Amino acid sequence: MSRFLAMLLESAAGSPRAMTTGEPKAPVRRPWPEVHDHARRMAGALRAEVRPGSAVGVLAGEPAAIAPAAQAVWLCGGSVTMLHQPTARTDLAAWAQDTVTVLGMIDAELVLLGAPFDALAPVLTERGIAFRTIDSLDGDPVTPDAEVSGEGDTALLQLTSGSTAEPKAVRITHGNLFANITGMVTAAQLDIERDVMVSWLPLFHDMGMVGFLTIPMATGLELVTVTPVDFLTRPLLWAELISKYGGTVTAAPNFAYAVLGRQLARADGPLDLSSLRIALNGAEPIDPDAVDGFVAAGALFGLRPDAVLAAYGMAETALGVSFAPIDTGLQVDHVDADQLEAHRRAAPATYGPTRRFPKLGPPLPGIEVRIVGEDGAVLGEREVGVIGLRGESVTPGYLTVDGPLATRDADGWLDTGDEGYLADGQVVVCGRRKDVIIMGGRNIYPTDIERAAADASDVRAGNVVAVRVFAGGEGGRHRESFLVAVESRKAGDPEAEKVIRKDVTARVVSAVGVRPAEVVVLGPGSLPKTPSGKLRRSATGDLLRARV
Repeated sequence: MSRFLAMLLESAAGSPRAMTTGEPKAPVRRPWPEVHDHARRMAGALRAEVRPGSAVGVLAGEPAAIAPAAQAVWLCGGSVTMLHQPTARTDLAAWAQDTVTVLGMIDAELVLLGAPFDALAPVLTERGIAFRTIDSLDGDPVTPDAEVSGEGDTALLQLTSGSTAEPKAVRITHGNLFANITGMVTAAQLDIERDVMVSWLPLFHDMGMVGFLTIPMATGLELVTVTPVDFLTRPLLWAELISKYGGTVTAAPNFAYAVLGRQLARADGPLDLSSLRIALNGAEPIDPDAVDGFVAAGALFGLRPDAVLAAYGMAETALGVSFAPIDTGLQVDHVDADQLEAHRRAAPATYGPTRRFPKLGPPLPGIEVRIVGEDGAVLGEREVGVIGLRGESVTPGYLTVDGPLATRDADGWLDTGDEGYLADGQVVVCGRRKDVIIMGGRNIYPTDIERAAADASDVRAGNVVAVRVFAGGEGGRHRESFLVAVESRKAGDPEAEKVIRKDVTARVVSAVGVRPAEVVVLGPGSLPKTPSGKLRRSATGDLLRARV
């Protein structure tokens, strides 16, 4: 039996702690042993259909259903794939076809269907997709044998959220999961007996599924969890749950802290955030200004100034890569912009233009990090290159429509595709290699452009994207430039749009010294986002190139 499954069984069987779901209307607290007993009965109903090594798709939105369903699949020796969830705007025919493609790619023969997606049963039937409703699973309890899963067996297949029609799944083994969970528990100094995790994160994303369901379920931590829709409908609910349950650990992408900071600045209710010791910020670039706004607004309700924990992670390591030291707050590295852009060196700033990058902490226990130059040489301190990872947490490969694809080289290193550097032993990420804009021999990162544009009047905070484009040049050569898209409530008013474009252009030129090829003003809700609210840069690029 794998170490992960053994840990889960030991914690689930004896933990006095629980998961609370159903907030804010009908909260229900289920002790982990109760969740586990439910999972054992579900596994009994699935045993004939889920054999060791089987891949099972899960399409459900309620954590109360997903937790025992995932356990049941693991008890049978299968792997879990959280399927992409359709929204009100989704073309169901296209979604069904994509789902058929994904299920074929992972070689799954079964989908577990739960609320609020029960109504999709006819769509699955029409496409010939075998499914069982989660509510119908109830059989004789299963007790797994010692050979049910090994360290190299697949536990999770995490679908990536790329912008192309070609899906890809990260193969996370039992060994990957155990190594990353224990590394994160150590780095965050989680206290199993005292910590209370609070989350609204989507469970089809690794931060939600691994960080805020699998970790508490496998270690026996107290958990309070709602859905992304609950948060996006009323963001202040997040703070209310921390206050009500004495939450000590939470996490979200940067945009969510920006949203909650604005909500807290206007709130006047009886909130108490003094219990919160870790507010992990990861999954997208961290904006120091957004963090400062959140911390300042939260201070009115007792939030500790050092609660924010910057982190770096990816599905290719199950979840975490590095965590900043706890109790230090956000640490920002100020580097010389000219040295960075022209010489790819993150020299500490002394005067002149600077760039700001959050320090994301040392690697988690068991993970090695190196920085590699364009010639393949390993770089030194503060030299900018591609981040490489090695260790027990690193996935052995992807599943693609064309078959398995290895992720590690002969020496075990994973090329992350992220550019960054090491400073005082801490990882610093500058941006995605494929997104870097090269103009006049300078390497410009989209986040610097986006932060400048976001300060323009009438631009919706957190709704700015810069994407690179290629324009025709002399002799048929292409030169690189970029577009900026902003959302504004004044979109559609020609005069207002003209003022916004001028303001955005001026601020971008002032910040990075180059002019965008065009500034596009869009109405609220126009920029492509994931269901959890994160902006999708690649999909935005496709949208803008189709418009201009």
